This record gives sequence, C-alpha cells and structure tokens, in this order.
Amino acid sequence: MEQNTNLRSLKLTSFKNYEQQTLELAARLNAFVGHNGAGKTNLLEAIYYLCMGKSYDSRQDSYSMRHGSDFFRLDGQFAQPDHRIVLKVQHRKPKVIERDGRAYERLAQHVGLLPVVLIVPDDVRLVHEGSEYRRRLLDNSLSQSDADYLRHLLTYNKLLKQRNALLKQEGSDLSLLDIYDQQMAAPAAYLHAQRSAFVGPFNDLLQQAHQLISGGQQERVELKYKSQLSDTAWLELAQGRREKDRILQRTTGGIHRDDLVFEQEGHPLKRVASQGQLKSFVLALKLAQYHLLKEQTGRYPLLLLDDIFDKLDQDRVGQLLQLLLNGDYGQIFITDTDLERVAQLVDLDMEDWKLFEVQAGAVQESYI
Repeated sequence: MEQNTNLRSLKLTSFKNYEQQTLELAARLNAFVGHNGAGKTNLLEAIYYLCMGKSYDSRQDSYSMRHGSDFFRLDGQFAQPDHRIVLKVQHRKPKVIERDGRAYERLAQHVGLLPVVLIVPDDVRLVHEGSEYRRRLLDNSLSQSDADYLRHLLTYNKLLKQRNALLKQEGSDLSLLDIYDQQMAAPAAYLHAQRSAFVGPFNDLLQQAHQLISGGQQERVELKYKSQLSDTAWLELAQGRREKDRILQRTTGGIHRDDLVFEQEGHPLKRVASQGQLKSFVLALKLAQYHLLKEQTGRYPLLLLDDIFDKLDQDRVGQLLQLLLNGDYGQIFITDTDLERVAQLVDLDMEDWKLFEVQAGAVQESYI
C-alpha cells in the first residue's frame, strides 16, 4: 500500500524574493494566490528543490539567491517519511543537503526519497521544443524510481563531456576515444534498456489520464521511444561515427540523442492536435508520470501545479481540480492569480486544506 509524501512545514531564507518565510502546511491541498510576480512560483520551486536537490529548470543555484545575498537556505519538515530536509547553498561553496542533520556524501543519494511532479505552463515545450525537454521527462521519472538509472546517467554524461572535450582539442590523441567508448558502453546499455521498458506501462497510464481529462473522449494518444541504440550497440555506433565526430568535434550519436515521439490517433500530435487537445495531452503526460512514480516508489508524490488554471476554461478547471481532489492523489500544491476562482472551485468545508495569500515575497494564511 502506497504511503503519502507529506510536507508539514517549509522555511525559506534568502530564497528568490523571500528574505525569511515560514509556512505550516495542510496535508491535502495548499493554494497560493497572488498577483504575477508576487512569489507564488518560488514557493513551488522551493518544494521542488527540497525533493530533487536542484531547480526544476536546471538553472544555476546562484539564480535562486535573493538579490544582494550570497546564500539561500531551505528547511522542510516532512511526514511519511518523517524527515527534516535542509538544503544550503553558499556562493562558491559546494551545495549541501542534510537529512535529519546529516549531510549526504553525494547529492544523488537524496533523489527518490521524496518523489515529486511539477506541472507548469511551459510544459507545452515538451511538444513544441527540442528533444532535450522530452529526455528530461524520461530522466526525471526514472531517476526518482531507480537509483542505478541516476548513477548510470551521471556517469554517461560525465564521460560524454570528457569525450567531447577531447574531440575539441587540437592535436589530441584520438586513440583515447577507445577508452571513453568502452567506459560509456555499460551506462548507455542500461539507460537504453530502462527507457525502453518505461514506454509500455507509461502509455497505459497516459491513455487513462487523457480520457479522464478530456471528458471520456476516445482519442488514442501515445508516446514512442526513438533511439539510435535500438538498432545498433553503443560501441558499434561510436566507431561508425568516429570520423564524423572528429570533423564536427562532438559526439554525434548515442543515448544523449534519444527522443520521444507523441502521437494522436497514429499521427504526430503537434500536427493534428488543437490547442485544447495539446493542453489536455500535456496534463495527461504529467499525471501519467505521477501515477507511474506512485507505482514504482510505493509513495504518493507531491503534486505541484503552477498557474495552469489560468490557461484553461472555467469548466475544465473545475473538472481537473475535482479529478485531483477526488482521485488517487496525495498532497497537492496549486498557485493561482484569482482568489474568487479558488474559492469557487474548492469545497470550503473540505478538511486539510489551506489558502495562502502571497504579496511581494510575503505569505499570509487566508480565511474565506
């Protein structure tokens, strides 16, 4: 039986536009309401940091320091599992994550302890932008449920960086590429195997989520995994592209070129889907990620939704929120710009929910 991941309290110090802020949170739903730029999204990012040890958009940690500060600190008290997580970032010093007062030797050891899914308006990039966004979905999902996957991913990326640096060096001994290629073979094979195995279970959950979000419409949506390693082993691929890599001074083939192809009724999604269908698909994609993480980790992830209600019509907003509150979900955090909309959508007699008003880096619990 799955356990809830539950954040009971959150303290921010010198984080983004917050000098110091402490929040006591509800176990079911927490709504942060305020104008754009007030700091609502920053609260979600602080929660994501505590779970993943990094920013959700992979920005440098220094961008999260409050203006004029050379550090930030996040402190979260969790229940189920009962842990206190503290994340410390200081200018020009290694980042530190502590669990119950003890620092991790490696930050990667923390990933997966507190599963999390974040849904943001920019998620449409998954459909419209380059393959790196779709690989990030794969890596984010698999890293939270498989420590070996994260270890192999970090190893592969480190070796890839070294291999590319060697290709860029004038007069370098390219026979060293053989060493890198041998070392990259095992991580590449493991990543490919796990990504391949990901697709089947994920597609089942994607279809289920899509039908719920789209009101039971029977449109068939799915994703397909596209990889050069599906036809050729890494060593053979690397050796066959050696001359091309030398000319272009970068590694042109490998697991880092993988992609996901999104389809609706067998056609490329971005060619046939309307704006409404695209929004429904992206939401379904993230909710499928949520349920897959729940199945694989045995925990209900934290679900963070940033301003997505502003992008949907009122009927669909109400349908989505009721789906989340009445469905198989754990602790939920939402942001919105409209206090009245939140009041209309949420059953005010519902237990375990809190409303917070956010104004220019200050948060106050509100009572409707």
